[in-house]
Amino acid sequence: MRTLALAIVVTAMACSSFAQNVGIEHSVRRIIRNEILTLLPADGAGGIAIAVLIDGRLLFFDEGFADLAARRPITPDSLFNVASLRKPFEATLLALAVREGKMALGDPVSTYLPALAEGGDIRRVTIGQLATHTSGLLLPHDHPPWPTTRYTPASFLEALKAWKADADHQPGRQHIYTHAGYILLQLALESGLDYVVGDLAEQKLFGPLGMTSSWIPRHGKNGRSDLPPPLLQRAVQGYSEDGIAVGRPGDQQTYYDWPGTGQMYSSARDLAVFLDANMGEGRIAPPLARAMALAQAPAVTTGPHSAQALAWEIDTAAAPTLIDKNGGLNNTSAYMGMMPDRRLGIVVLSNRGGIDVAQAGRRALRQLSKGREPSH
Repeated sequence: MRTLALAIVVTAMACSSFAQNVGIEHSVRRIIRNEILTLLPADGAGGIAIAVLIDGRLLFFDEGFADLAARRPITPDSLFNVASLRKPFEATLLALAVREGKMALGDPVSTYLPALAEGGDIRRVTIGQLATHTSGLLLPHDHPPWPTTRYTPASFLEALKAWKADADHQPGRQHIYTHAGYILLQLALESGLDYVVGDLAEQKLFGPLGMTSSWIPRHGKNGRSDLPPPLLQRAVQGYSEDGIAVGRPGDQQTYYDWPGTGQMYSSARDLAVFLDANMGEGRIAPPLARAMALAQAPAVTTGPHSAQALAWEIDTAAAPTLIDKNGGLNNTSAYMGMMPDRRLGIVVLSNRGGIDVAQAGRRALRQLSKGREPSH
């Protein structure tokens, strides 16, 4: 009789757990449908891949086409050009180097790129300022009207040495988002650690985390990345805001004419793994966990309820705190955000340009967090 009673209790607990999981998935699906999937283009040119981390579970929601002409659907493992979502990875590499004593946020960038010691105001810019967009650096290729010229390594260094910090662009005095600053940070990382950034990411992040679908191209030519064939087969076709195919799967866009300066490729599944580790959920080595914590720490106040960390942006306007990053090009829209206090994370990737997946992702996270207690 006692054995039978125990079996009944265990069965009841299993049924309750199953019902709870089904209820959570139904609630998440409703929020995703209302807040994000409404962004799907009606013409079918492009789609959306979504990954949600909740209570230690990983849920996927995929709609639309990776390639409309081939009728190839979006999946959790479709590869997207993630645009500026690459920046938190470089920031984490920097944080690792800082924790290991190999670099320091207060070091002038010329410490690692001695050629810049011959320049003017660039000599005042530090590694930390580059990582937090507070260097004041702004080059013509950072903003419209977009130039048609491209930088070589030599011409980029010359442009940096010629850069003048006017009253509105002083190192350490303002927050101005700059792509050139992160290209410069990449060069400093490569010089300071004596590895190309793609190899650094593979050795320090992708490999240890098991991110098998992420790649920072090394040797792309004519706008093509060097994605390995198995990954290239899963790369999406990008579409403009108007639904016109832009380039080919695996294409990159960059004004910097040397390897490693284009965008990173990844999948919703892989980016969810990265978020999971950043929330302290995955089993990762303590040095990497400490580096991720450093990269997320508020470094510069940017508003009454916002701050800039190393690449990550922090929103404290309403509890719980939201830490996120968005990115986009004319043929891709990307977002990843997390609420570590609530064990919540979301990735939203689209192969259509001009879609505001960032605001949609933030709304979804706020909805998902309602009524949830802080995790311990």
